[in-house]
Amino acid sequence: MTTPTPVRIYDSLQKQKVAFSPLVPGKVSMYLCGPTPYAAAHIGHAYSAICFDLIRRGLIFLGYDVTFVRNVTDVDDKIIKAAAETGEDPLALSARFADAYNADMARFAVMAPDIEPRVSTHIDPIIKITERLIERGKAYAVDGDVYFSVASFPTYGKLSGQSIDELEAGARIAVDDRKRAPADFALWKAAKPGEPSWPSPWGLGRPGWHIECSAMCWSHLGETFDIHGGGKDLIFPHHENEIAQSQGAFGDDSFARLWVHNGFLNFEGVKMSKSLGNVFGCGEIANAVGAEALRFFLVSHHYRSPIDFEITEVRDAAGTPVGVRFPGLEAADRRLEYFYVTLDRIDGFVAAGGDGGDGAVVPGADRLLDDARAALADDFNAPVTIAAMGEAAKLANKLLDEGKGVAKDVRRRSLARLGRDLRAAGDALGVLGQAPATYLAARRERLVARRGLDVAAIDGLLAERAAARAAKDWARADALRDQMAGLGVELLDTPRGTDWRVKDDE
Repeated sequence: MTTPTPVRIYDSLQKQKVAFSPLVPGKVSMYLCGPTPYAAAHIGHAYSAICFDLIRRGLIFLGYDVTFVRNVTDVDDKIIKAAAETGEDPLALSARFADAYNADMARFAVMAPDIEPRVSTHIDPIIKITERLIERGKAYAVDGDVYFSVASFPTYGKLSGQSIDELEAGARIAVDDRKRAPADFALWKAAKPGEPSWPSPWGLGRPGWHIECSAMCWSHLGETFDIHGGGKDLIFPHHENEIAQSQGAFGDDSFARLWVHNGFLNFEGVKMSKSLGNVFGCGEIANAVGAEALRFFLVSHHYRSPIDFEITEVRDAAGTPVGVRFPGLEAADRRLEYFYVTLDRIDGFVAAGGDGGDGAVVPGADRLLDDARAALADDFNAPVTIAAMGEAAKLANKLLDEGKGVAKDVRRRSLARLGRDLRAAGDALGVLGQAPATYLAARRERLVARRGLDVAAIDGLLAERAAARAAKDWARADALRDQMAGLGVELLDTPRGTDWRVKDDE
């Protein structure tokens, strides 16, 4: 068995990068707060899922065996409200949107979790932890509700770095005279008419939000595990409360050993919000620019960094808004095209004459995977990995275009190695997993639709140009090339024939 590469990870609790040593050598236990499915997923949901899929893939690439748990919150106030509006059973509604969420994430190459627990199937461990907290004097029951006593946990606030008074002042805490303190939070809620409920020692009811994750972590990863992840918006109150209730139940050294949080996704400097109308659905983005372009755009930024998502309004000749464009995503799509064209050229070259067998390669052709390991071992630095991939692709294109002074077998070995390593590094980021022809054809279809091009007319011009070339009428062939260039169509003469691409606006 290969020894995994040592990793440094930024821990939100210690507020610094630390050397990561898993509980079990070579194995990583990881929990991510998953969706609350009451509506279609948007790209904010995709951002968190992609960030932690990157971390999961990065650990696998670095040689670790990862057990990845991502929960589904299928019992929640928002779900109950949405179900009441449609007349649908809350659990059926959440199951439907959870399935849609998983389908959306699959479009973005997010691997399915190893374990996907749901609140509704973990009522027993939720009750057991709540009973344990009451027994230990950390929680109290009142009128069928159960609350965690924040005062019983002196280190409350250690994740967010704020005192209880500061946290109370900065949070919207509902007034409830039955609570001992305003910051106390619900572990169990007494049943209300029309809501899903389960029997408990305190009467019919349902879990509070925070206790669910403690119970599911305990059920599937034990009292203590390696990594707990989520968006920065979950640090308070959700993750702060998870720590309090889990360590209150199982001891100060229990629960997550590292806390990892992804940055915010903003739209032109403003946090995404339905009330502001700047929420974009996963399908809307995937159809407009391509799912892989969104993923590439997101992993081109460090997972802890905020991302400013640029939107450009498109107007017709009369100045009427007719849609929007996403410049950053379109730039990511162009960069992906460069990588896929490079891979396509490598594949064609190797297929024509073999991979050159074992032996020496040109300087630099064997460094990509080492560079990728170093970058991903440093808190999963995907942007540095992408830069290394860019250098590898640049070298590959140089060998394809020139190759002067390089022995044929060395050239072939070098290109074969670069192709394999580009795909391996891409897999660590969740990109470059398609056949080049598949990606390039889909991209061309999107650009054809965006420009309103007539594919049949282009094919006709191509056929006419082929006839001119066959007749050695080079002037006519060049004129047809220029005509198509005027339409935004670029011709690609390859050993396999002439292909074409649409040049998009940059």
